[in-house]
Amino acid sequence: MEIHYSLRNFSKPFKCFIAAFIVVLSIGFFTGLFFVGKTESNSPRGMIENYNGNEGVNEIKVMKFKKGAREMLTIIHTHILSLSFIFFFLGILVWGTEASVLWKSILSIEPFVSVLTTFGGIYLIWLEYHFMSYVVMISGILMTLSYTIGVCFIIKSLLKPPLKKNSIG
Repeated sequence: MEIHYSLRNFSKPFKCFIAAFIVVLSIGFFTGLFFVGKTESNSPRGMIENYNGNEGVNEIKVMKFKKGAREMLTIIHTHILSLSFIFFFLGILVWGTEASVLWKSILSIEPFVSVLTTFGGIYLIWLEYHFMSYVVMISGILMTLSYTIGVCFIIKSLLKPPLKKNSIG
């Protein structure tokens, strides 16, 4: 059974509701990325220091200590749960756009792969597998691209006028 719906055919008030959700969700999503930049975790070295500390490094700006097991589990648990819901709701909306089935499939499935890769990779970084910092960066970039492209498709569909109904069917 296929579900067919189009965001462009929703009522104007409902489109405004979805647009408000997307705007607030995007502010939250990109604020999180801004926070990552402020913790200097947007580079392989910074990522390693953020989770494993930098006590042995000379000439540092901010002293960081290795995160404990409970703190790591809390970070991973909360991020996987919250991002799963974000991408679930975003995916439902992406399926209401006029994008191709291929784009819809990529934009609704890839973020879940990236969430697991990113936070699984962060856990492995914490376990001293430092090469995973590059995998985490790539998966984080893919997750952000998926989010951004999905939002663009959604906003584009919300801005389109409803399709005229055919008088024959």
